[in-house]
Amino acid sequence: MLLIAGVTGKTDSQGPGATRTCPRCGNTTQWQRLKSYRQFTLFFVLPLWRWGRQEYEQCGVCGQTAAA
Repeated sequence: MLLIAGVTGKTDSQGPGATRTCPRCGNTTQWQRLKSYRQFTLFFVLPLWRWGRQEYEQCGVCGQTAAA
């Protein structure tokens, strides 16, 4: 029997975030809320467990991130 498993990182969009001024690029824009995590998958399709969850917001212009 051959089992193929792997570890992948995944980022999901959680919708629009706050409107703020970016400290890096100086633009005032609506940031995007994101959630990222690592997951162990079976056959690279079936997620078995997730860990390292983080929620943050990202500037839509330059990609700077900040804690949500």
